[in-house]
Amino acid sequence: MVTVRVPLVEQRDASYDILIGSGLVGEVNQILARYCPAPAYAIISDSHVGKLFGESLAQQVSGAGFQVELFTFPAGEGNKNRDTWASLSDRMLAAHFGRDCAVLALGGGVVNDVAGFVAATYLRGVALVQIPTSLLAMIDSSIGGKTGVDVPAGKNLLGAFHQPRVVIADLDLLGSLSSVQLSAGLAEAVKHGAIADADYFTFLEREYAAIFAKDARALQRVVQRSVEIKAQVVAQDERESGKRAILNFGHTIGHAIEATSKYEVLHGEAVAIGMAYEARLAEELSIAASGTAQRVATVLERLHLPLERPDGSQVDDLIEAMRADKKVRGGKIHLALPSRIGAAHGDEATGWTVAVDESSLRHVLVNR
Repeated sequence: MVTVRVPLVEQRDASYDILIGSGLVGEVNQILARYCPAPAYAIISDSHVGKLFGESLAQQVSGAGFQVELFTFPAGEGNKNRDTWASLSDRMLAAHFGRDCAVLALGGGVVNDVAGFVAATYLRGVALVQIPTSLLAMIDSSIGGKTGVDVPAGKNLLGAFHQPRVVIADLDLLGSLSSVQLSAGLAEAVKHGAIADADYFTFLEREYAAIFAKDARALQRVVQRSVEIKAQVVAQDERESGKRAILNFGHTIGHAIEATSKYEVLHGEAVAIGMAYEARLAEELSIAASGTAQRVATVLERLHLPLERPDGSQVDDLIEAMRADKKVRGGKIHLALPSRIGAAHGDEATGWTVAVDESSLRHVLVNR
């Protein structure tokens, strides 16, 4: 087992460990006893993961003598909303979970966000443990304490920062992932390499076949290095007031694609499309070194990820969706962009995002 520490600067007592290894879910009782002891555990999952892993996890934890209940909601990004958050909270209240309980978030990115938001708000906040079951969740959404739900105006516009007590990344859970879901998770890995580690980016370019074959060493390298990169950034900027913005490379356009497609495009696929466009934009604005966009596009193609916006998408709709993005400042759309493979543009003095006028966005979106 590998342990990656997230040493938070703003709230040192909220620092936590990310555990990476095989068979960790089988040791969950020992892990909970060490990191998050509680008299009662509310396992929150979706209808798909709940059947695969939730029922057995509930039996395992209840067998140790704790009050345990599994709460599920219909799978899919479309159910990451206020109604789901309210229903889960009401069901926990009806089951008499007290302030000393803990929430176990078992699932992919949607579950991480929704269950985290329930934990952040239930009785003004209870303990949270993240147990991600997808690659995307292991290397992105389970880390950093960002929780929330989508609303008609946009993605993740209601939420809270609520750090977990521990993240349990059991690599064995990736065995059930489809190739489509694996690709979606790898989009976030590409992002990490593009903004922070050129050697890791090269590894993804070179070892894509081994990754798709679910080679144990290759998958562990992906999870561990991505976790290390995100943990390092989050530790410096817990509440996304500075450098943490670099983790949004590909997400401004990506979130707009998700919203306008009514979430028919997977998050990882949308981020991949966003990175392809945003890397091209960075070159056109003379922010990124020549060739950056081509390398990003090539590795995304190797990982079976899309590069172009859906045929039915309208540029005006995408820009309108971007206007609702959380990074809009002073009425201007801001993007996190790379300066070259392995480095993000910006610094503490000038900031980590770039204000981009709508004509430049329109140009890059129209010219495929």
